[in-house]
Amino acid sequence: QVQLVESGGGSVQAGGSLNLSCAASGPTISRIYMAWFRQAPEMEREAVAVIRRSTGSGTYAESVKGRFTISQDNAKNTVYLNMNNLKSEDSATYFCAASKSFYGARIPFSTVDYDYWGQGTQVTVSS
Repeated sequence: QVQLVESGGGSVQAGGSLNLSCAASGPTISRIYMAWFRQAPEMEREAVAVIRRSTGSGTYAESVKGRFTISQDNAKNTVYLNMNNLKSEDSATYFCAASKSFYGARIPFSTVDYDYWGQGTQVTVSS
C-alpha cells in the first residue's frame, strides 16, 4: 500500500514562490508515475505536473509551464513541486498522487489514472 504525505503549502503574495514536497512510502512498483493535482473550491481536480519515476521526465499543464517544476529524489522517496511566479489563480488545495499503471506513450493527466492520493496541502496566493 502506498502512502503519500504532502507538505510545504502556505500563503504567499502574487509573484512569490513555494516548494511542495510529497513523501511516499510503499512499493516503488506501485509508483510508476507521480503527479501533482490541484483543486480550487467548486472546481474539478486538475493535473498540474506529472513525473515518470524511472526517467525523471516531467510534463506540465499549460497554465503552469515555465513557472512550476516537478522533480524527485528517489533515494528519499520524495517528489517536489517548485512553484515560482505564483498567481492568484494558483490558489487551491494541492494533492500528490501515484499511479501503479504504465500508460506507454500517453502521459496520465486524469484523476482516474491514479490509484493513491495524499491528503492535500493548501496554497493561497494573494494579489
